[in-house]
Amino acid sequence: MAGEASGMKSLGSSGVLYDERRDFYIRPNVVKELWTDVAPFLTVVANQGTISGMADPTFKMFEHRNPWQKQELVLDAVDNVASANGIAIGKNLIGLECEVWEASYASKKGVILITDVANDGSGLTKKDLSSDAVTLADTDILIVIGNAQAEGARSPKAWSDELEVVYNSTQIFKTPLQITGTLLQASLRGESKELARLRDQKSAEHKIQKERAFLFGSNPKGISGDFANIEAVSTDDGTVRSTMGIIPAVMEHGSKTGYGQNIFECGDDYNYAGFVDDMEKIFQYVPTAGMKRAFVGAGALGYWSKLGNTSGGSTFADKSGWVVNLGDMKRDALGFNYRVLETPHGMLQLIPTPALRGPYNKHMVVVDSENLFHAQYRAPQFQASIQENDADYVKDQYFSDEGVGISMIESHAIMVTP
Repeated sequence: MAGEASGMKSLGSSGVLYDERRDFYIRPNVVKELWTDVAPFLTVVANQGTISGMADPTFKMFEHRNPWQKQELVLDAVDNVASANGIAIGKNLIGLECEVWEASYASKKGVILITDVANDGSGLTKKDLSSDAVTLADTDILIVIGNAQAEGARSPKAWSDELEVVYNSTQIFKTPLQITGTLLQASLRGESKELARLRDQKSAEHKIQKERAFLFGSNPKGISGDFANIEAVSTDDGTVRSTMGIIPAVMEHGSKTGYGQNIFECGDDYNYAGFVDDMEKIFQYVPTAGMKRAFVGAGALGYWSKLGNTSGGSTFADKSGWVVNLGDMKRDALGFNYRVLETPHGMLQLIPTPALRGPYNKHMVVVDSENLFHAQYRAPQFQASIQENDADYVKDQYFSDEGVGISMIESHAIMVTP
């Protein structure tokens, strides 16, 4: 019996039985992957609206800001209109009823009626409409609140504005894959066919590169600079077009100050009062859907999630006595996960975005979907077997000529959390 036991064959840990014959694969034809939702921003942009059949890969868009939203005049030299917002400078100012405020809206002086002004805005004269006399001063701000015309007077001087133009380009994406004819024929573990595996992998790579380009891509002229030279990058193979992504567009053409601010860099001392003020600016242009989408890095999502979860009075919530109302994780109909952040001014749909990693981990990109679209110059293609006829390999390629259209830059925002 002892001899039989000593000669009993077992699985062992070396030799042919271990190296060649044992099958360690519990599910030999299943391979797990990270990043199942690789491109939520691309998905949203494409589903918001795709414009195809374009006449040119570099495209222009008209936009218009209603001037009556905010009509102000700023004085210098006491009676000279140095600048204006939402209205032309000239004889058209006659008859305007204005509140007069000190610089930075420090205090209200009263209400005046503009009775005369030169075409260049100099020599402004006025009548006081408030009980106390108003003395105009350098840097005073005149807020237009209406117009009051004399009985029997002729029609006042008219004025008008013009449309503005912004632009962008599509860019050519090519993602190739290649295997030998011998490997093509082989039957393998893990994935039984290597060509099929590579096609799936490169499809995802093609998609994530479009996602990153739509988020981070840049061109030398932005979206409202020198249109004539937008195609300014030359290589040995020819001119290269590139689309301007949403983050560089906001950073280049947005504002870090004032009521039109749409770039927010929150410091370690960020508090509830600052949050309310920032959300007021972000939601001053509310889309018809009533909710804005915010694409977030893991750090930004974690910031909202951790509020109030530490002790010692060091967190946002500890300092303000406020607890963030962040909904449970849900699944959007477009196929990505999201959570809803309730703010005093509106609802933010927070969408975790794998591309927002590394230096963008704490970024939150808030978009107005109505001012964002998918530009498609040529339909995307899967180009199979593009190798030479006598080559003993298979080469395929994913091809796209696409970009992102961005308008009304102030309706989008970027917030960098602590």
